[in-house]
Amino acid sequence: MQLDESKSIYLQIAEKIENDILSGASMEESQVPSTNQFAKVLQINPATAAKGIHLLVDEGILYKKRGVGMFVSPGAKKLVQNKRKIHFADIELPRILRAASALDINKEQLIKMIRAAE
Repeated sequence: MQLDESKSIYLQIAEKIENDILSGASMEESQVPSTNQFAKVLQINPATAAKGIHLLVDEGILYKKRGVGMFVSPGAKKLVQNKRKIHFADIELPRILRAASALDINKEQLIKMIRAAE
């Protein structure tokens, strides 16, 4: 995992776990790396890693098995997909539309570009 200095480390850890869930690398009920494992690999404070993991626990994406570790919740993939769809609609799509407008790309041209990219 490569860290990006422009984004909080704990958010990058949460995104990494979410990406693993979306890709199928981490399946429902599978264990995710511990805070200490993230801390060791990334050479960061374990509290920073814990913050990223607990963010996903608060969202219902992960759950804790006492004394064992953190695991992917049933339905986690759908939760992550829904979260990312909302982000796309609220943040990414308006940004794309502003950029298209600045370039005088109309709706039909944008749709054509999307279809060509598929």
